[in-house]
Amino acid sequence: MTEGKENQAKGAFDKVKGEVKDQFGKLTDDKKKQASGKKDKAKGELKQKYGEAQEQANEEENER
Repeated sequence: MTEGKENQAKGAFDKVKGEVKDQFGKLTDDKKKQASGKKDKAKGELKQKYGEAQEQANEEENER
């Protein structure tokens, strides 16, 4: 697995984990858990976008 694909997978996992935390925080009225979930979702989104950029750079490099 390339580094870009790995970052995409980790990012997707972080987004799911963040959504679970966010929903659990809403269910239990735990604002800290909700905030932690939102942070994890944002981190996952960034990690996924970074992985996509890495993959695109690798593809462009391989075309040369």
